[in-house]
Amino acid sequence: MPYFSYKALSSNGTVATGEIEALDRSEAMRLLDKRGMQPVTLKDSAKAVTKKETAKSKRKDAVGEKTESSADGMIKLKRAEVILFTEELSDMIGAGLQLEPALKSMESRQELGSLKEVSRRIREIVRDGVNFSVALKKVSPSFGPLYCSLAAAGEASGALDTILKRQAYYLKTLAELQSKLILAMIYPSFLVLMGLGVGVVFVTMLIPQLSELIKNTPGGKLPWAINGMMHIADFIKAWWLVMLLLLVGGGLFFKAWKDNEANRPIWDEMKLKIPLIGDVIASRFYVQFLETMANLVSNGLPLLRALELSRDATQNLAIRKNLNAVIDQVGDGRAFSKAMIRTESFPPLLIDMIAVGEQTGKIDISLRRAAERYDKELNNDLRRVMALIMPTVLIFMALLIGTFAYLMITAIFQTISNLR
Repeated sequence: MPYFSYKALSSNGTVATGEIEALDRSEAMRLLDKRGMQPVTLKDSAKAVTKKETAKSKRKDAVGEKTESSADGMIKLKRAEVILFTEELSDMIGAGLQLEPALKSMESRQELGSLKEVSRRIREIVRDGVNFSVALKKVSPSFGPLYCSLAAAGEASGALDTILKRQAYYLKTLAELQSKLILAMIYPSFLVLMGLGVGVVFVTMLIPQLSELIKNTPGGKLPWAINGMMHIADFIKAWWLVMLLLLVGGGLFFKAWKDNEANRPIWDEMKLKIPLIGDVIASRFYVQFLETMANLVSNGLPLLRALELSRDATQNLAIRKNLNAVIDQVGDGRAFSKAMIRTESFPPLLIDMIAVGEQTGKIDISLRRAAERYDKELNNDLRRVMALIMPTVLIFMALLIGTFAYLMITAIFQTISNLR
């Protein structure tokens, strides 16, 4: 049985220290209370830590459990594990369990694997009075800033189960999108590789042979296009290593530039202006923002506080800048829709829907309806991007192969004409 070292005030006002044996921290608190002592600090003793580590190592040896941990002791999870954890916890909290008993129940589940250890660590941190969102950051980096910010918003509004359920849906949708994108890109990638391979064969083998044939023909003259292509091929052969190093160096420089905190707002704003991709990023933000706002407002949080929590859950710094301007104006007493109009960064349809909610006094319903509308827009944007991948690849392939074929046929006909 574990031991806990304590420091407590006794009934006569003196401070007492010592160790107590109990099943868990809660029972230790109850035992001290029965003795008429008020705990000041209560933590695992050296005996308990040693016993826990021994028991944990034995349990891992017996079951063969493998938990991937980083150098600082944090547990890394796969996306599927994060989704499973979120779904299980939201279902339990939605069924009426409090956070700590729900985590305790997950800790005792045999099929959850490494999530048992995650649940145990989070439960121990939460039991000490730390917020759930902070516990997530301390236990695993796989939850990410957005997840932790949404968890904080759920705690503040009392709608943790709803926000977790929405986050699970968002993560599942993102995983399905990535799997669909990978499957959709297999065939186009194969076509692109084959096209590049054909281009290499044309430039390195067929066109040089044809060029030699034309040069050895009386009156033969290389077409300007083939002549230029041969010069390009010679240049690439002579400088390919330098070009490769420049390409790799440029990629590393770009990554370092966009990862720099000073350049993140510029990069985030540039992402919003990318054709098609920018629409997807904006629609995804509106869905996340409106859903979070609707949950917070419907659970009784003031509009200003809901805006602050929703801003903290926004990762795009350019969008966060616009939200900061809205928050400042709402804090000064301006209406939410009017503040959005003054920033000139939000679509008119969204502003109109929020204005209707303000006029009817049912802004949470308006926010939820707007979220549903932009969820449909997001799906349409994603389908549009997926539908354009294959035609774009086919057009690229047609241009590449058609150009080579045209040059070859033109050179052959010109050679025949010279022979005549």
